[in-house]
Amino acid sequence: MPRQDSNRLTARGLRGKLWIAFVLQTLSIALATLLGVYAAMVVLRDVLIQRALTDEATHYWKGRSEHPDWPVPNTYNMHGYLLGPNADEATVPAALRGLPPGFHALTMNGADELVYVDQRANEQLWLIFHQEQLRNLALWFGLVPLSFVLGAVYLVSFYTYRVSKRAVSPIIQLAQSVRALDPHKPDLQALEEIRRSSSSDEEVQMLAESIEGFARRNESFVERERNFTRDASHELRTPLTIIKIATDVMLSETEPSPLAEKTLYRIKRATRDMEALIEAFLILARESDVGLPSETFLVNELVIGEVERAADLVSGKPVEVKLVEGATLNLDGPSRVFVVMLSNLLRNAAQYTDKGEILVSIGEDYVQVEDTGCGMSSEDAAHAFDLFYRGQQSGRGGHGVGLTIVKRLSDRFGWPVSIDSELGRGTRARIQLPKATIVFSP
Repeated sequence: MPRQDSNRLTARGLRGKLWIAFVLQTLSIALATLLGVYAAMVVLRDVLIQRALTDEATHYWKGRSEHPDWPVPNTYNMHGYLLGPNADEATVPAALRGLPPGFHALTMNGADELVYVDQRANEQLWLIFHQEQLRNLALWFGLVPLSFVLGAVYLVSFYTYRVSKRAVSPIIQLAQSVRALDPHKPDLQALEEIRRSSSSDEEVQMLAESIEGFARRNESFVERERNFTRDASHELRTPLTIIKIATDVMLSETEPSPLAEKTLYRIKRATRDMEALIEAFLILARESDVGLPSETFLVNELVIGEVERAADLVSGKPVEVKLVEGATLNLDGPSRVFVVMLSNLLRNAAQYTDKGEILVSIGEDYVQVEDTGCGMSSEDAAHAFDLFYRGQQSGRGGHGVGLTIVKRLSDRFGWPVSIDSELGRGTRARIQLPKATIVFSP
């Protein structure tokens, strides 16, 4: 398998999904941790500390009411100022003066402070909490432990990723080996190595064993197909060739009665139809294009040959087969496939045309067969390519197989076929040749 395909399988397969899951998990944990620490700081500042300052102020006023000389709070994390009616305002820092009651965030002496202002009667209290201590607490009791926890989580996640990667590696190797298998000549050595590998889990070994067995059965089926197509090609064509030669000899060396001559021509047409069907079935029986040489052929030469053979199909009927060459085309592909498709369309046209003409046209990118036969209704035309479908004109013979063969071949080799028909006026069938090259166009 090419290196590019292998890399694409790894990037978009199980390993890629595991890596994406690991990265998303890591980012999610980091984001959740940061949000958690931030939320904790907000709760600590806006709820706990503010509540503590409020309680501290209430406690101070209560103590002062009982003892007028109750000292203003002054601790490591907090200190306060009190301004009474006869006190000097200069004892209070200028940044605090004029602040209304409530909480305020200020920067004093290069530090962030949380200030709570409370006023009772003619006295005002300022309580200042040093937020630097809050940040230190959050750092040492929040971020540092969480960093260790995050590190442990990341290590466990990475270990889980590595274990998962090793667990799915045999599956990825198995997928790459299956992709590289040639269905016609499968190399099962890689599957055998995976199946016997000690690093493969029991499920992987079972899967490899099942795929190996399927590949071996498929190889036998392919070999059986080759033998069938080879034997059928020889054994079925030989008696048809004998019948065709015998019919030509009888027509040329004897003077049969009109009824006998008509019968011989019917035998000849039936033999030719059988040859075309056998050719089509053998092509469709092959799983791939093996045995169908691709070549550059002149479309016009094959069309002329089929038009000449189509004259035998309408012998005895007032029908004329015409050819209009609007362009000379070259086409790359199996010429036998094109002949089978065109001959089926011509046989179909001859079968349903009692008078008038069958016009074969070669355009710049198509070959078209148009007749003046009985045509089809819109419903029959919609089902024309369905297997064994027989419409209103089913009494004319046929088994509903010819157009199905044409459709299957067109889908397989990229030559789209379409049918346009009108009941009582005729049918137009077109084989589109998108990759044809124009040799000459008048």
